[in-house]
Amino acid sequence: MDDIKKEDMNLGIVKISDEVVSVIAGIAAAEIKGTADMSHGATAGITQLFTGKKNNSKGVKVNVEEESASIDVILNVDYGVKIPEVAAKVQENVRKAVETMTGLIVSSVNIYVQNIILPKENSSVETKEQ
Repeated sequence: MDDIKKEDMNLGIVKISDEVVSVIAGIAAAEIKGTADMSHGATAGITQLFTGKKNNSKGVKVNVEEESASIDVILNVDYGVKIPEVAAKVQENVRKAVETMTGLIVSSVNIYVQNIILPKENSSVETKEQ
């Protein structure tokens, strides 16, 4: 069934928007242990507060061409993780997810680590020490 060519179907064309690929890539990147959060601007955070909806494409920039895509992912990582290992896992997971779900060939997945997130201290621990 996979051998059917797109030209032979004559049903029309299928176009996948950059936004759809961004959401797929964002979810795939967030699945990897060690990624703290995707980077986003202040307006995205405000929008999430008002709408209550999480923007899964934040921190992801996609350039979709005819049958390929290049993807840039801006990450925040947890303190203490090995950044090259996390980045490699994110690259592989994003590539696999986008290629599987869209049929596009992913030419590159560029990872930009923007920040390291320190673990939050519990306020209950502080009150016990006092």
